[in-house]
Amino acid sequence: MKITAVRVFELKGVLEHKGEFWEERLIRPVDIYPEHKAEGANWTEKVGSDAFRITANFVQIETDDGVYGIGGPFPEEQAYIIVKQIAPLLMGHDPLAIERIWDRVYRSMVHGRKGTAMMALSVVDCALWDLKGRWFNAPVYQLLGGPVREKIPAYASALGYSLDPELVQERAQMFVEQGYTATKWFFRDGPTDGKAGIERNMRLVRTLRESVGPDVDIMLDAWMSWDVPYTIQMARRLEEYAPRWIEEPVLPDKIDQYAEITRNVNIPISGAEHEYTRWGLKHLMALRAMDVYQPDIYWCGGISETMKICAIGSAYDVVVIPHGHSTPATAHLIAAWPETTCPLLEYLVKWNEIHQFFLANPLKPVNGYVTPPSTPGIGMDLDEGKVESRREVTF
Repeated sequence: MKITAVRVFELKGVLEHKGEFWEERLIRPVDIYPEHKAEGANWTEKVGSDAFRITANFVQIETDDGVYGIGGPFPEEQAYIIVKQIAPLLMGHDPLAIERIWDRVYRSMVHGRKGTAMMALSVVDCALWDLKGRWFNAPVYQLLGGPVREKIPAYASALGYSLDPELVQERAQMFVEQGYTATKWFFRDGPTDGKAGIERNMRLVRTLRESVGPDVDIMLDAWMSWDVPYTIQMARRLEEYAPRWIEEPVLPDKIDQYAEITRNVNIPISGAEHEYTRWGLKHLMALRAMDVYQPDIYWCGGISETMKICAIGSAYDVVVIPHGHSTPATAHLIAAWPETTCPLLEYLVKWNEIHQFFLANPLKPVNGYVTPPSTPGIGMDLDEGKVESRREVTF
């Protein structure tokens, strides 16, 4: 079997949602500049009072045997790299030899060890695993060595929800009623926001703990926008609310600062969402830079690379909880690992409405658990009924 085509398609559709979809955004490193601090959560184009434009790219890898695999969604900048740089390296090659393909692309794109180019390779790798599952008529977790367990506990990641205390209480209690035993929320304030910002952050966490009670885990994400003194100060204030972790307190390249924070606070520190490949994660683990490692399957190198990262994590006895970009791919990977290494699945509630919008069978938690699909591949079949327009992307 040989690869005969690598096609990238741009799909457009309309998501119906009553009211504003994105109510609030998280703090960002660029918010130290006033013009950016004032920006809102404008991630999705509004096309009606209760309608939002969804635009997504998918890659389809085709073979001379008729078997294909799908990966996505991903943005246009990754589409360019897939079409112009990666696709020529795939044509005529065995799609089942995923490790060989990954290594050839990695060696050919040495300036793409991190960032957009590695994210593009991640998409292709996931599409190849989808193809491999379809070829062997098996769910991908079986090909990865699983299943270790039939269902995986998920935590509700509340990016995009309002931080108004009454609404925080309502949504947090809603997640508990839906069966979640953990929820993550995102700070909007950091070091440049002074005492008022500290109080807003404290109010968020206080409201969460009062809303969910003592037995539900709360996680807190600073999205690379704090610094060492601020994180240590906040951690000491937050201890009484027993958060499960504080996530990404500083920029990803500030590895020594991660290690310093981890040594000096009693709350676990998580990160590595914006790190790439086994080499990047191994460096963090060797330095004990954090307690929980969160590589994104669609960014760090794909399923192939995340499996290696989990193996290294198991050697260091650390927890790996992949960032929640792709619920289907993440579920297959976690299903192949014991909970000592991969205990949870992140379910980004709002983002998954977008990332899984075009999927025929979106994978969503039921009573707080995700059950990996038993169908062949990853579960990337598309719902053509939601596709209002389709364009093959060429450059």
